[in-house]
Amino acid sequence: MNANVSLTTPAVSVDIEGVNLSYGTNHVLKDVSLAIQPGEFFAFLGPSGCGKTTLLRLIAGFNQADTGHVRIGGKEITDLPPWKRDVGMVFQSYALWPHMTVRRNVAFGLEERGVKRAEVERRVEAALGLVGLAHLADRRPSQLSGGQQQRVAVARTVAVEPKVLLLDEPLSNLDAKMRVQVRRELRDLQQRLGLTTIFVTHDQEEANTICDRIAVMSDGMVQQVGTPMELYERPANLFVANFLGTANILEGKVTGAGAARAFAIEGGFSLPIPADRKVPEGARLVFRPQHANLLAAGAAAPGLIALPCRIVHREFLGASVRYGARIGNAEVSVDLPFQSGADLHEIGSDATLTLPQHALMWLAG
Repeated sequence: MNANVSLTTPAVSVDIEGVNLSYGTNHVLKDVSLAIQPGEFFAFLGPSGCGKTTLLRLIAGFNQADTGHVRIGGKEITDLPPWKRDVGMVFQSYALWPHMTVRRNVAFGLEERGVKRAEVERRVEAALGLVGLAHLADRRPSQLSGGQQQRVAVARTVAVEPKVLLLDEPLSNLDAKMRVQVRRELRDLQQRLGLTTIFVTHDQEEANTICDRIAVMSDGMVQQVGTPMELYERPANLFVANFLGTANILEGKVTGAGAARAFAIEGGFSLPIPADRKVPEGARLVFRPQHANLLAAGAAAPGLIALPCRIVHREFLGASVRYGARIGNAEVSVDLPFQSGADLHEIGSDATLTLPQHALMWLAG
């Protein structure tokens, strides 16, 4: 991509306050409030039907909130039509004109806005330079790869110099290898533009690798907002823990009090609960597969929690080996680095699962 040409738009904040939206009896967005910082690459992440695309379209002006406010750069835009909001949206389908060249596709929005010809040419050149497609300006969309078409859609959007860039699952039509390449290009472009960008995806890897912060959504509500590492290491609830990465979740109940407080899981095992740790009502024990280790059966584990287990399956993942270990009636996953020549735990063998105290989380739903 060419870094010598640029489109400059001052970065702005996006504030969503108390937004509710319903389709008939279906309450799609439930009291959503978010504060997105100027120049931030922000993601709405969640499963299909959680309300993330509806929220993005609400910011764009294609959906109307029943209650609440949307502000861009401190300016109230809640009741403004889409063309007065200074936002640009890249759709999942790219929505390129098949009969137009790349150059004409990028110029179209500017011409519709009545921008003078010389300025149109300058912005088209700048936009195509930013996405590295200046040399393909005279081709049609059918002559481009999926990744190139996606870049044309981005170029067309940034050419109108929006205050906010909205991306609705823009990588979903690409194969796995191309997704990795294009998401890096998107991150690079966003950083060079300094443009406030909101990205909708159901793919946690996409969100984790390119976004500054993420709002995890479920059932029309924001479950938690944070950086990828914050969400992974300190999930607010079981949904967030389970949606971001693999989580081992064990049923049990709190027993005792004070220094004797413990979490009893099926099979007659109890794990101590630190005195300063709050355990919400109905909580379950959660830990990540890579935080656990496997030792020989009966091995000592000073300073660690140790639980007897049995290996019930094993998967080779290249850089790591994932074991299924049964503790009582529960099965958990343990990820260990693969080392050539090292002995592996055999399926059906007994072992000791160890955990550091800090790796344990007690979370409710």
